[in-house]
Amino acid sequence: MSSIQHLVRKFIRFIQYKSTSKLVNKLILLFATIIILVVVSLTYISYKMIETESVNNDISSNKSNLRLVNKNLANYFAEIEQFSLPGLRYADLISAITNEPDDYMAQLYIEDYLRSLFYARQDVEHVYLYLVHPNKYYYISRENPTIKVSYDEANQIPTEDWFKKTIESDEYDYIQSLLSSEADTAGYAVNTERSFMGYHRTLRTLIDREPQAIVSLFFNKTNRDEIIRDIPRTERESLILLNDNDVPFYVSNARMFEMQRSSDFYALAEQEGRDGLFEWTGGNDRYLIISDVEETAQWRLIKSIPYDQIYQSAETSRNVSMGIGGIFLLVSLILVSLTSNAITRPLIHLSRKMNRVSLGNFDVEAKVQGRDEIALLSRQFNEMVVRTNDLINERYKMKLVEKSAILKALEAEINPHFLYNALQAISTKSLKSGEQDIAEMVDALALTLRYCISGQDIVSLSDEMKHIENYLVIQKARFGTRLRVDYDWDDDIAALEIPKLSIQTLVENSIKHGLEKVSTTVTIHIQARLEDEHTRISVRDDGPGILPEQLDEIMNSLDVEWEDWKGESIGLKNLHTRLRLIYGSEAGIEIEADESGTVMSILIPRGGKRANV
Repeated sequence: MSSIQHLVRKFIRFIQYKSTSKLVNKLILLFATIIILVVVSLTYISYKMIETESVNNDISSNKSNLRLVNKNLANYFAEIEQFSLPGLRYADLISAITNEPDDYMAQLYIEDYLRSLFYARQDVEHVYLYLVHPNKYYYISRENPTIKVSYDEANQIPTEDWFKKTIESDEYDYIQSLLSSEADTAGYAVNTERSFMGYHRTLRTLIDREPQAIVSLFFNKTNRDEIIRDIPRTERESLILLNDNDVPFYVSNARMFEMQRSSDFYALAEQEGRDGLFEWTGGNDRYLIISDVEETAQWRLIKSIPYDQIYQSAETSRNVSMGIGGIFLLVSLILVSLTSNAITRPLIHLSRKMNRVSLGNFDVEAKVQGRDEIALLSRQFNEMVVRTNDLINERYKMKLVEKSAILKALEAEINPHFLYNALQAISTKSLKSGEQDIAEMVDALALTLRYCISGQDIVSLSDEMKHIENYLVIQKARFGTRLRVDYDWDDDIAALEIPKLSIQTLVENSIKHGLEKVSTTVTIHIQARLEDEHTRISVRDDGPGILPEQLDEIMNSLDVEWEDWKGESIGLKNLHTRLRLIYGSEAGIEIEADESGTVMSILIPRGGKRANV
């Protein structure tokens, strides 16, 4: 901390020294300070953004991956449950189990049943059928080279913990993990190196529901590992599959599992929630724990990820950003030094010329390069020296008068009335040539031009309607039969005063956002009516309409101050503002839109006086 303070004090003294030095040093210091602040700030902000985005993406990806794999595991266990059910053979199987001691055919039926289970799935390692009353069991195993059905006495089976849990289960089944302490008391000769799980189902009589036998299926790791392989892991990440009693059925890292089981890991998992995120510290490392709980069977997948591994990609991006920032900073400082010297060099040359003028020598001329302010200053200096030396200030004034006359002459040449007369001449020639359509278009354009350049800002409704008719003549020539227009307005309000080009603004929006976006015919209905409190002038079209979110954005932007306004509908915003300024807060624009089209309306208070014209 003290070293940082020392560097800061040295930087402040350096700034104080340079602030009293030459202009070039001041410029270099100013630009360098700005660049350093910008580069450091952008590097830090980009690193934090990349870090946050990287962590969030990593967490989201892992959660989605765990959720998908957990569903596949739940489906796998559900398939085993369905596989263990005898189905339509249930009654025959119970009969064979009941008659097994005295009926040789019943014994053959049981053997066939075990073979059918054994060969139905490739991941079945052992199949056992324990008969309760004879206290014996039949079995078939892949460890037997002949793969035949055998039987043996079963005095130890009723004392096994899994046996009791299977008999007492309301679902008549029990899943036994061979990774837990139960693996040592399986009761059968099961190879726990190959098998990871035993599935036990009670077979009961249909009438009195008395247990007659328990079928036990032991599965190897093939299908389980194939499903779990879809979860990408590094060597430092660990994965655990637990049932709802926190019994493990898969452990990727035995050392990590023992460390978690001997700590407060499971208590913290219960406290933080069975489906979510929490932190856990094991040994000298801090881990992010991501868990997913399957909704129906409550299988839980828990993945432990070291925090330094999560931030590794962000740190790599940070180092790259710092490297790029350092290179950019070095190049920028070199450019700043060169630029500052290039800026101040003409000033030094100009100051020398001024010093000669101050000594009375007017036979000097500053070198002018470029078009920047320094070049302008040099040019003005040269002019000043010439004017002072020749005492001809009147000449400069005459040049100003001459330039003003030239500008006025140019204005006269492009007088709008000249354009209007030219359009009239084109129209007359078109009529003589029999080009009636061209003549109508030119006349409409001429009237539109005259209307637009008139000095009035407030016009009558009838004048605005005439202008709209001329405007639409031009638009009909553009779109042909695809554009239809009808008018509906009361003669009683023909003298109503409205802002000039206000209805044209609404018509332009209907053409731009309605007609231009479709290839079908669009009808524009222009209506002006007296209502109870307002005069409503509306333009309706049957185009594609406006999306609700876009409509909300347009309406919200109408009342925003101009300095804060960022919308695109500048015509509507301008018209809405003019209406409010002229007629007060009760005036304005209303917009309605749906799939059948759009209606834009101008509301003017009935009988209201203009607040500002």
